[in-house]
Amino acid sequence: LAITADGAVWSWGDGAAGMLGHGDEQIQLLPKKVEAFAGRCVVAVSAGLLHSHAITADGSAWSWGDGYPGKLGHGDEQTQLLPKKIE
Repeated sequence: LAITADGAVWSWGDGAAGMLGHGDEQIQLLPKKVEAFAGRCVVAVSAGLLHSHAITADGSAWSWGDGYPGKLGHGDEQTQLLPKKIE
């Protein structure tokens, strides 16, 4: 994962469990912009084992990827193929 100066998020590599945030599980051989953050400014990202997290400038926390065992913070164990705001 990478953040550009304008707060956009880019991801690449193994897309297993949707951990790249593109809505699928495809391998990305080149960096691809995570469109779910269009119009938002991301200030921090973190990549874990089959999941990812981001913080936006307004302080919102987002997560996506493999939800087992509850590591995404959404109160369930569901896989999220796109970034989802943690409520």
